[in-house]
Amino acid sequence: MAEFSVNASRFDPYKNFKFRVKWDGRYVAGVSKVGGLKKTTEVVKHRSGGDPSTSRKSPGRTEYEAITLERGVTHDTEFEKWANKVWNFGSGLGAEVSLKDFRKDVIIELYNEAGQVAITYKVYRCWVSEYQAMPDLDANANAIAIQHIKLENEGWERDYEVPEPTEPSFTEPPV
Repeated sequence: MAEFSVNASRFDPYKNFKFRVKWDGRYVAGVSKVGGLKKTTEVVKHRSGGDPSTSRKSPGRTEYEAITLERGVTHDTEFEKWANKVWNFGSGLGAEVSLKDFRKDVIIELYNEAGQVAITYKVYRCWVSEYQAMPDLDANANAIAIQHIKLENEGWERDYEVPEPTEPSFTEPPV
């Protein structure tokens, strides 16, 4: 059985270097790294007094791990604006937190090598629990300045409305 229903001749899984992140209906500039989507369901062990010496196991609460987004430091202020909605230093007593809109839904799109959207995930009720505006600075280094945000979330799901793209095939140019 083919793993790819539309592109039956495709054998390779998608690469991890073509992706985009969107919130508030706009793509976020320059995101270079997205942490993995991971959820863990607790195991609840139980047994009755007359059961053998082994436990039965049932699913308990499911926790969704925080997601880290990284990008190079630029003049784009989207990371900082969102982080400031959770806590804004110096904004005055009672105005430090924007309870109305500090949570956002985030969309993560994975693309195939041809630049077509292959898989999309929706991450729900995210908020910034950690923000690094600037990295350590080192005059002897030769690196990009990276900022990051850590997004707590209340779950994610794959968008099954996004179909497997029909990948283009290239033919030899006429001679």
